[in-house]
Amino acid sequence: MENVPVQKVDIMSYAGKWYSICSIPTIMDKDWYQTTETYVIHPDGYYAVFTTYKVVGTDEQRYTRSKLFVTRGSNNATLKAQYVWPFKVDYWVIELADDYSYAVVGHPKHRHLSVLSRKPVLSDELLTGIINRCEQRGYDTSKLVSQEHHIVSFDETALA
Repeated sequence: MENVPVQKVDIMSYAGKWYSICSIPTIMDKDWYQTTETYVIHPDGYYAVFTTYKVVGTDEQRYTRSKLFVTRGSNNATLKAQYVWPFKVDYWVIELADDYSYAVVGHPKHRHLSVLSRKPVLSDELLTGIINRCEQRGYDTSKLVSQEHHIVSFDETALA
């Protein structure tokens, strides 16, 4: 499979709250868990993104804000994320459920990958299929980190 954006994204349907199910983390979010992102259409034509998360080792809820700009001529499937002005990074919607119940966000050079869902969990069968398709697109899925909306203790991990 090619690592390409989907054909089209409906801006209004994509807006709203997304749960990060798993991701290949960046330097910025490598210690985050229970991450959610809420996309709000700003009157100036971009998404205002409100991200909530917890840092591993704490139970304190934190948040950050960023912007997401649609790339003209992409049918809204390629965007640029801006976490710190003036820098922008590629944000490609590479897979999207017809009902917008889940989305997969990738990068043209495979640097980042996120599986997003409208609910805090996806079925094992669906998630396995998504991960397999991402691997076929060239992503190193062994780097995926769960963003589960609970923390597994060391003892539970050792028993698994």
